[in-house]
Amino acid sequence: MGTHKDCGHSPFREHAARVAELEASIAELRKELISTRKQGAAIPAVADYTFRSPEGGAVRLAELFGDHDDLLVIHNMGERCQYCALWADGLSAFALQMARRTAFVLATPNTPESARHQIATRGWQFRVVCDGGTAFARDMGFEGESLSHGTTRLPGVSAFRRDRDPSCECGHKIRRVGAAQFGPGDEFCSIWGLFDLLEGGVNNWAPKAPNTLPT
Repeated sequence: MGTHKDCGHSPFREHAARVAELEASIAELRKELISTRKQGAAIPAVADYTFRSPEGGAVRLAELFGDHDDLLVIHNMGERCQYCALWADGLSAFALQMARRTAFVLATPNTPESARHQIATRGWQFRVVCDGGTAFARDMGFEGESLSHGTTRLPGVSAFRRDRDPSCECGHKIRRVGAAQFGPGDEFCSIWGLFDLLEGGVNNWAPKAPNTLPT
């Protein structure tokens, strides 16, 4: 995060020094946050879960890595949650760039038919799998029981690493090396930071499905 102070310019005028100071403090705290997230989320051995593809076929967690040894899996709450879809819409724009660094997949609890509908209507450019009926989200800490709502899911992301391991029957071992929850104002959806700059901030705005928006 920069204030252009090196070239003698700043959009913040007399507040430039304070903005730079706060940005530096946030950057240091963010390093600590990333480290703590990784420590708390680490799972040394993750099962090779079986999901369903949007076409209905079986696909295993290990297969989602493709040619990479790193994998990001988005824990989506399903078609009913427009906030979850908003995060996915934004991340879809980075799909081609991310594919150069890591495999990237969205996991939804919905049916393959629902997954196909979301891909078609929202134009998602990343791979989608259906994890409903598996223990995947629960084991990763993104699904639990609520007294008032029964089974509930949380949105977020898990980062995995695939290590070559000849001692394993499948020839590799999967670890979770990081995770984070999603929520309004976080660093995983840029729209919130932009709205914060407006005079009225978010101003009761909420995401809507594409087919309900004016053309």
